[in-house]
Amino acid sequence: MFRYLLPFSILISVLPARAAVDFAHQIVPILKKHCAECHAGDKKKGGFSFNTREALIEGSENGSVIAKASPDKSRLVEVILSTDSDEQMPPKGDRLSAAEIALLKNWIAEDLPWEQGFAFKKPAYEPPLKPRRPLLPAAVENRTHPLDRILDQYLADHHREPPVPIDDATFARRLHLDLIGLLPEPAALEKFLSDTAPDKRTKLIASLLSNDQAYAEHWLTFWNDLLRNDYSGTGFITGGRKQISKWLYDSLIHNKPADQMARELIAPPGDESRGFIEGIKWRGEVSAGQTTEIQFAQSVSQSFLGINMKCASCHDSFIDRWKLDEAYGLAAIFSTRPLDIARCDKPTGRMAQASWLFPQLGQVDPKAAQPERLKQLAALLTHPENGRFPRTLVNRLWHRLMGRGIVHPVDSMQTEPWSSDLLDYLASDFSDNKYDLKKVLTLITSSQAYQSQAEILKPDADSQGYVYAGPRSKRLTAEQFIDAVWTITGTAPAKMDAPVMRGKVDPAAVKNIQLSAQWIWGDSAKAGAPPAGETLTLRKTFTLPAAVTSASAVVTCDNAFTLYVNGRKVSQSDDWQQMEAVPLHTSLVAGDNTIVVIAKNAGSGPNAAGAYVEALVRLANGKSQTLITDSTWEFHPTAPAGKEGRLGALPKKGWKPVTVVKSLPVWTALIQKQAPVLLAQAAQGSLQPVRASLLKSDFLMRSLGRPNRDQIVSMRPDDLTTLEAIDLANGAILTDTLSKGAQNLSAKNWPDSAAFITWLYQSALCRQPTSVELSAFSSAIGEKVTQQAIADSLWTVLMLPEFQRLR
Repeated sequence: MFRYLLPFSILISVLPARAAVDFAHQIVPILKKHCAECHAGDKKKGGFSFNTREALIEGSENGSVIAKASPDKSRLVEVILSTDSDEQMPPKGDRLSAAEIALLKNWIAEDLPWEQGFAFKKPAYEPPLKPRRPLLPAAVENRTHPLDRILDQYLADHHREPPVPIDDATFARRLHLDLIGLLPEPAALEKFLSDTAPDKRTKLIASLLSNDQAYAEHWLTFWNDLLRNDYSGTGFITGGRKQISKWLYDSLIHNKPADQMARELIAPPGDESRGFIEGIKWRGEVSAGQTTEIQFAQSVSQSFLGINMKCASCHDSFIDRWKLDEAYGLAAIFSTRPLDIARCDKPTGRMAQASWLFPQLGQVDPKAAQPERLKQLAALLTHPENGRFPRTLVNRLWHRLMGRGIVHPVDSMQTEPWSSDLLDYLASDFSDNKYDLKKVLTLITSSQAYQSQAEILKPDADSQGYVYAGPRSKRLTAEQFIDAVWTITGTAPAKMDAPVMRGKVDPAAVKNIQLSAQWIWGDSAKAGAPPAGETLTLRKTFTLPAAVTSASAVVTCDNAFTLYVNGRKVSQSDDWQQMEAVPLHTSLVAGDNTIVVIAKNAGSGPNAAGAYVEALVRLANGKSQTLITDSTWEFHPTAPAGKEGRLGALPKKGWKPVTVVKSLPVWTALIQKQAPVLLAQAAQGSLQPVRASLLKSDFLMRSLGRPNRDQIVSMRPDDLTTLEAIDLANGAILTDTLSKGAQNLSAKNWPDSAAFITWLYQSALCRQPTSVELSAFSSAIGEKVTQQAIADSLWTVLMLPEFQRLR
């Protein structure tokens, strides 16, 4: 009995300190019960995860949560024991029992024993970095197109039949709206339908994509959304934001390779594409997540890699693997100052180091100057071994054409695609064809997959996961809808807002351009060569008798100039050997106008100097007016300071007539080579009706889904909103447009209502009306086709889902 009389403390000392903790049966149930909802799997509340042992040991952004030597001092234990409602864990529900807490302490003291390979949730899908070229399955029933071979195998694996092909009329309407954003003209549609050639669809694809102006002005919408470029909005008035409109338009109309576009956006060769990386300079105090450096990181990763860095710009992301330090590393590539890493808007005291997201391909030199860092990033992003870049872009194009991304949503490229083979084939073909956007569009639209009937969706279609069954119906974009209405009604506006030179050069039109401008300077040019460094102001005031429909100028100055129209800066250049083509239609007004050129001579000693302006202005009254530099201009020997794109106050006195300068041979050669081409381009481009993509957004466009583009938008909403329904039913903009359209159409002297309704159906829906439809309209309209009847019929057809959606 002696042993039972020993003190309890002596008995404890001779027993084992504690039994080994059973991780699987004791620890896992505790963590699942109390903690997994917020800290396991993809969940990382507060930046903390214990999904794997490695994640637990790594701890949170504020330091390790585990102190093995002193379990009581572990942050994990402290928050479990805390009575502070702001920090206690779990924040709601039952607290841990004393026994559970003791087990966790013992587990920590034993160095976190963990079952090998165990994770609370399977690690998230990680997309491959490098390109992959999949093997094509065997063709089925002579469907030899590479995309169809991949999709036929996919459908067979999922026990589904290929979707039914669409007829020629449906194909023509879908293709026109997808590739150039316009409805097919009835005569052209009729010709296509009557064509019996087996390759007529292939020819139509090529024909539409060869219409460079229509293609560019349609896809401008897609790229403006993706690059958050617009013609008005936050930042433009204050000078805190720059358009890339001219660069983007020129890139699209000349089908610039997408990798070159990306490089010019990330490492701009000039000011025209710089607005993308500079973002929006918000006025006043901004949060750490809205600085231009962080905007750069977010924009580059989202637009070109389909990666959402918004969460990681504030803290380690809760939704994917991206870390705060990675977001700031990308931001530091753009930054011209030391960049303090802030977590949830609070400085951490750590400085960001310039780095890119995938060092396997190489790394940016953090010690290099900012322009060089940007060039290095641009090269890494478009590196041949970076498969994520082409995958991201082809996925966006597939979504635009087929109604759903291969990875969906398209900015979730960390998500597993429903067909890796399809995505990888498109991406490899894209890179094989030197990132030619039109060739990707050709590849997709020439497939039987694209030329198939749209999937008929059930309300719970994707509740069990998406399975491809054909294209999905898409609503018209705001721009497509409005362009279609303008085309049918003949109501396109005469003036656009985009500061671009429309169209491409027609060699025949170049020969008809006559130049008459002269080179001008101040008094210093009378006696010989003006002094180096001389800066002066050249001015011309003139009156326009009517509103401007189009206006473009070519400008140069040996050596540099800044051009202002009615007090607003519109162009500048310090390269006199490259003439600037300057759209003026957004700056000129009916009535009095003033053009000012701040001209500067360079060099180390006296040398020739001169400024040259030649402009053609078309007016709403049908007349044209030229504006040229000549002896009617005046100059002032000083130059006012400008601010935020505005011209400073001009002197009231001291103005004198300019001196007309004799053209040097090198100047004459420059003008003869460049000016006619640029002016001919402007003249030809203005012949086509204005497109909605070239206008500032209005209330109708916004209600139809056009974003304000303060943020990148890669997917517009596909569902009808209450605002849209109200605006389509009663909105003043659409009502006025249909009223004007009815007035235009009533002048055509329709023989009867059937003729008008047949034309309307062919124009809007690309088909003949059925006998039931024709009878219903004829009964409603009556014998005479009145202006009101036309307006009512237009509205009725435009409200049909068949018109508003691409099926």
